[in-house]
Amino acid sequence: MRLTIFSRLIFGYLSIILIMGVMDAYTITKLHRLNSEVSKILDIDERILELKRRLTGSIISQSGYEQKYFITGDPVFREQFAARTKDFTESLTQASALADTDQKRNSLTAAKSEYEKYQALVDRKMRHREMRQDLTESRRTPEEEKVVGRILTELNALESFSRADIHHRMSTLRETAHSATKVTVFMVIITVLLAIATSITVTHHITSPLKVLIQKTKEVSRGIFRGGLRIASPPEVSELADTFDLMCTKLRQVDKIKSEFFSDISHELRTPLTAIKTGISLLKQSGRGPITEKQERLLTILSEESNRLIDLVNTVMDLSKMEAGMMAYNFREEHFIAFIEQVITEMTPLFEAKKIHLRTDLNRSVPPMQLDRERILQALRNLIGNAVKFTPNGGQISIAAGPKEGKVAFSVRDSGPGIPRENLDTIFEKFHQAPLKASERVKGTGLGLALVKHIITSHGGTVWAESETGQGSVFTFVLPC
Repeated sequence: MRLTIFSRLIFGYLSIILIMGVMDAYTITKLHRLNSEVSKILDIDERILELKRRLTGSIISQSGYEQKYFITGDPVFREQFAARTKDFTESLTQASALADTDQKRNSLTAAKSEYEKYQALVDRKMRHREMRQDLTESRRTPEEEKVVGRILTELNALESFSRADIHHRMSTLRETAHSATKVTVFMVIITVLLAIATSITVTHHITSPLKVLIQKTKEVSRGIFRGGLRIASPPEVSELADTFDLMCTKLRQVDKIKSEFFSDISHELRTPLTAIKTGISLLKQSGRGPITEKQERLLTILSEESNRLIDLVNTVMDLSKMEAGMMAYNFREEHFIAFIEQVITEMTPLFEAKKIHLRTDLNRSVPPMQLDRERILQALRNLIGNAVKFTPNGGQISIAAGPKEGKVAFSVRDSGPGIPRENLDTIFEKFHQAPLKASERVKGTGLGLALVKHIITSHGGTVWAESETGQGSVFTFVLPC
C-alpha cells in the first residue's frame, strides 16, 4: 500500500519529533542525575562539614568551661558548660541523621561513645568536688585529655570522609557532564542528519514524479504527446500521472485527426488549384480578343497566388507524410557544398532586389555524404529564404559550411530583428512564428522550420537557432558525414 503525500509528511515529521523526544528524555535524565549529585553535596556533605565545625567548637568550649568551673567554682561556667553540652548533643544527632555512608556513621558513633565517656568523667569530677570541696579535682586528668583527643580525631575523620565524598561526587559530576555533552552532541548530529535524510527522502518521493510530469508537460507544449508514465509515487501523483496519460492519448488522437484533415484537404485542393493555374495560363495564351493591361495584371496576380497556394499545399502534404513516417527518402552520395551554391544561385535575384550583402565561407574539403537531394535543397531554401525575408534592405547575410568535430555544420546568419529567447524552442513547431512588430511582419505559414527540422532529423542531424532581439538570428544544423 502506497502512502499518500499527507501520510508521508506526517510520518516524516513524527519520526523527527520521536528522535528529538528521545534526545530530550536522555538530556532530562542526565540533568536529573546532576541535580541529585549537587543536592547531595549541598544537603549532606556541606551540612555535615558545618556540623563538624560546630561539634569541634562545642567540645573545645566545653573543655574550657569545665576547667574554668573547677578552678573558680563559678556556677556561670557550669551553666555555659551545660549549654555547650546541649549544642554538642543536638549537632551530633543532626549529623548522625545526615550520615549517608558507613564510614561517616562509624565516626559519629565512635565520637558519641567517646563523648559519653567524657561526660561521665566530668560528672564524676563534679560530684567529688561538691562532696569534698577538693580543689585538686580542678586539674584535667590524662584520661580526659585522651578522650577529648579521640573525639576530635573522630570528628576530623568525619570531615575527611565528607570531603572525600564531595571530591568523588564532583568527579562524578564532571564525568557525567562530559559524557552527557558528548552524547548530546552526538545525538544532535544524528538527529539533524536523520531529519535532513527524512526531509530529503519525503521531498524526493514528492518532487521526483513532479519533475517527470513537468518534463512531460514541456514535451506536450512542443507537440510531443508521448504518454506511458510509470511513476512510483504517492497515490495523488499517480492519479495525476494517469490523467496526464489519458490527456496525451486524447491529444495524439486530435493531432492525428488534424494531420489527416490537413493531408486530405491538401490532397483535395491540389487538383482544383492545378486546374485554376492551367485555366489562367490558357486565358493568357488565348487568341480570342485582346487582353487589356488591367486584365493582364489580374491574370498575373492570380497565377502567382495559385502557385503560392500550390506550394503551400505541397508543403502541408510533405509535412503530414513526414509526421506519419510515410515520407520516402532517396539517399545518395552527394556533394553538400554544391547544394548550397545551387540555392544561393537561385536566390541571387532576391539578394540583389533587397541590396543584401552576402558573405559566404564554404569549405570545399567536405567529403561526399549520404543525402536526399530534393529534401536537403528544400531545407536550404527554407533557411536561406527566411534569412532573406527577415533581413532589411541593405542588410547582410552570412552563410558558412564545413567540417566540425567529425560532422558537417551549416549556418546562416541574418541581420534581421532577431527572435526573443523564450521563442527559440517553439519556432520549429508547426504554425509557430516569432512575435514581431507589425512593421516587421512578413507573410508565412509557420511550416517551413517544422519541415526543416523533420528533414534534418531524418538525416540523423540536429538543428537549432540562436538569437537575441535586435541582434539578428543564426540558424544552424549539423549532419553526420
